[in-house]
Parts: sequence; C-alpha cells; structure tokens
Amino acid sequence: MATLFARQEERALSVVPLWVVCLLGLALIAQLVLHGMRPSPVARAEALPEPPPARWLAAASLGEPVAASQLTLLYLQAFDNQPGISIPFAALDYPRVQQWLSAALALDPRGGYALMMASQLYGQVPDPAKQRSMCDFVHARFLEAPDLRWRWMAHCAIMAKHRLKDVPLALRYATDIAVHAGKASNWARQMRIFILEDMGETDSARVLLGGLLANGEVSDPAEIHFLAERLQALEAASKKPRTTDSRQP
Repeated sequence: MATLFARQEERALSVVPLWVVCLLGLALIAQLVLHGMRPSPVARAEALPEPPPARWLAAASLGEPVAASQLTLLYLQAFDNQPGISIPFAALDYPRVQQWLSAALALDPRGGYALMMASQLYGQVPDPAKQRSMCDFVHARFLEAPDLRWRWMAHCAIMAKHRLKDVPLALRYATDIAVHAGKASNWARQMRIFILEDMGETDSARVLLGGLLANGEVSDPAEIHFLAERLQALEAASKKPRTTDSRQP
C-alpha cells in the first residue's frame, strides 16, 4: 500500500517549473567553477610537529621500544609525502628533524637506522649548511657510543672531504674515529692518514702509518702489504730533494 501511494505522489520532470531547472543548473555550474578556482593545498615544511616527549614514547611502546623507534622513523620518513604534495628534504625544518631522530635513538640506542637517515638521506641535500648540521648531529651522537656508530661518522668524514670540500673537518672526524672507536674497521681508523697526505702533511701521515704497522694493529696480510708500500712511497717522497728553478741565479 505504501509503495502504491509513493508511486502516485511522483511527478514527471516536465511539470517542474523551468526556472527551478535553470536554478539547479546554475548552482551546479557555480559549484564546479568554485571547485576549479580553489587553490591546491600547499605543503609547509614547518608543519612538522615536535616529537612527543621521550617518556610518552617509552610508555606508548608497551615494552617494545625497538618497534616504537622504527614507527617513529617511518613517520618522519613519510612526512615529506603527503596527499597530493611532496616536500623536498631541503625544505624541512632540520632542527625539528634532528629532534625526531634523537627521539628514535633514545628508544633504540643500538639501532643504526636513525643515523643512516641523518647521514645518507637528510645529509645528501644540496645545501652545505644543512649537510654540516647533519654531520654535526651524527658527530655528537657518535661520541655517545663510538663503537656502535663509527660507520655513520666515517660516511660524514667522506662527505666533508668530497662534498663540503672541508678537509680539516674530514680530518677531525677521521681522527675521532681513530681515537674513540676501538672496534671500528681498520679502513675507517686509517682514514686520517690518507687525509693528512691529501693535505700535504706527509710527515704526519708517515709517522701515523709507521706507528700503525709497528703496533701490530693490522693483521690482514694483504692490508699490511698495502700499508707497507704506502709507507715506503711516503718515505721515498720525503727523501727527494726539492727541485729548484735553473733559471734562478
């Protein structure tokens, strides 16, 4: 019975007044125009919020701090990709980024992903100031646990030398690895020798290299052979007399 009454109340479209149809059409057109004129969403780098306090993150981890650290880093890594927009890494607020990286490290001090992101992701932007800031961040975190974090410090030493063209900074990083990271690989602990050589400090490089071989810190035969040849080359270069210009009186 209800269906019958509903059908009887339906009216044909032809009986709708023309002005009503026109009004509906104009309203639809106006909605489409306004939607097309609306500006696209703009990504703002400063929109990255501060990380929650460390005690909150620790409580929210429910006894799984490593998993909480990974989720924290995933949030940070995905922040540059928002619906319909993409924020370049260089446009991010780097002090705020470092706060998130520090929060993740506090949850998982033995994890290396946060420092990998700092040195190889955020540290690779074409902005020397931000590259330096990330290297400084890695250096500070390296000094907290050198034997765990020397790899990322070595990467920053290489970046300082080849990308920032700051050889003294690279030497500083390489020296800290040799002094503080006793468990670092030999190649990382020997970097300062070759940086000194590149700086023209061949005497210092020769002394360090000779001490390294004399102390028995290197055990691999192939590596000993390579370093011995390098030492011989430095010693030979130091004994060569400097050539003088024959045109001078």
